[in-house]
Amino acid sequence: MKRFQSSDPWASIIISLSVGLFVVALFVKAFAHELLLEAGVFLVSVKLILMAKKNAETEYRLEQRLANIQEMLAAKD
Repeated sequence: MKRFQSSDPWASIIISLSVGLFVVALFVKAFAHELLLEAGVFLVSVKLILMAKKNAETEYRLEQRLANIQEMLAAKD
């Protein structure tokens, strides 16, 4: 199976930035109540990035299927 390469280079930047800010929040806020809020924000950003990746993979598969259908219809003509 071919490994899917993300067509969105900004996703890598967002992940790196989110992890960096989360680590900074660990040291600045220590293990206080506000850390839970920071963790929630981090998890939401990760979830959004994973959803975008899944949508891109689904779009790629649909484009492949449509290309196959077009080839089959062209072969019938």
